[in-house]
Amino acid sequence: MLSIFNANELKNYFLILLGTLLLALSVVLFFIPNQLTTGGTPGMAILLHHLTGFTMSSMVMAINIPLLLWGTKFIGKQFAIKTIITLLLMSFFIDFFTQIFQDTVLTHNIFLASIFGGITIGFGVGLIIKGNSSAGGSTIIAKIAHKKMQIKPAKSMLIIDFIIIVLSIYVFKDIEKALWSITSIYATSKAIDVILTGTLTTKVIHITTDKAEQLSVAIQDNLNKKGTILSGTGFKDKEHKTILFLVLDIKKIPRLKEIIEQTDKNAFLLVMEASEVLGRGH
Repeated sequence: MLSIFNANELKNYFLILLGTLLLALSVVLFFIPNQLTTGGTPGMAILLHHLTGFTMSSMVMAINIPLLLWGTKFIGKQFAIKTIITLLLMSFFIDFFTQIFQDTVLTHNIFLASIFGGITIGFGVGLIIKGNSSAGGSTIIAKIAHKKMQIKPAKSMLIIDFIIIVLSIYVFKDIEKALWSITSIYATSKAIDVILTGTLTTKVIHITTDKAEQLSVAIQDNLNKKGTILSGTGFKDKEHKTILFLVLDIKKIPRLKEIIEQTDKNAFLLVMEASEVLGRGH
């Protein structure tokens, strides 16, 4: 049976469908009415739409068809096919929602439009990426730049977004809206992170202590949490160091501090963000 009909691929196409819906809604309801722009393909298409008067959907395809023809060998055939499907869906939904909501503006407040528009686009793009596809544009350019010039994709996309924001000042004749567009792009990046890595409430904990055994027992007894004991060497005096490593829910950190205070007052505690947690160890 064709791979498109297996459960995993059907899930991917559902994510792509939902992602393009959210992306199109955000563009139509928040960005176009308030003359805001965003990063990537939607941002470039918004600028060209205002400059030329052509529909958003035609601008999306005009930007991406040459890039796809050029970049297929860099992004792979399967990824290119999914990207084409994503772009067709995006173009269709943008035109469809433009007709449906042509007299509807959710808000004229630039702050609300940039934040909620950015979040909605971020959720849409995150779902598209999770469906093993892309919204084209800057993603394709970034992959080509990485292959040809070893430029990191994130750096390429940041440069492209910066160029789009600068061009928006010329198109909309409004520096303040360009600044709000930067806020929107930041909201988009955070929303993408939420979709791809989840809203984690866990922290990475490192504890340097001379009483590793007692402290590990106290943590297991009081917090019902297992971890790992690591060995290290101090920088200056080369003395032996013992480090406890564990991942802990943020709500349990106050209790952990009490346990450390009671067990080893000289212990050193380091709390770090956990961007993603996989496996059974957490």
